[in-house]
Amino acid sequence: MQPDEARLDHMLSKLRERRQRITPQRLAILRILASGEGHPSVEGIYSIVVKDFPTTSLATVYKTITLLKDLGEVLELEFSQGSNRYDGSKPFPHPHVVCTMCKNIVDPDLQSLSAMTAEVSEQTGFKVNNHRLDFYGLCPQCQEGEG
Repeated sequence: MQPDEARLDHMLSKLRERRQRITPQRLAILRILASGEGHPSVEGIYSIVVKDFPTTSLATVYKTITLLKDLGEVLELEFSQGSNRYDGSKPFPHPHVVCTMCKNIVDPDLQSLSAMTAEVSEQTGFKVNNHRLDFYGLCPQCQEGEG
């Protein structure tokens, strides 16, 4: 799992601007989030980090995620069932496709999203400053398992 170096550098600079310490554990958490692989939960991040840093606590991961959310550097995806998931590679509103069986999350590249947002704004008079668009279904791997 290789982090996107530009994304990682950006997140690190934001932390340094706020005079936050860059501990090895915190750096490991940022590397996971900057990798762009999946949308991990706090528990998922913790299970990876604790392998290299056994004294890391779950609270360390939660505190780092909260700090990154406050800085606008991670997008939290809240789900009513199951734990929240996080996107550090795209910390801005964007659509997701969620598998209802394995819970895998994929970021589709929808070119029409900005047009849809403008249309919603025009129809309702709202100045839209945030949105969430999720699609649910079965991923190709889970579809194969059904057959």
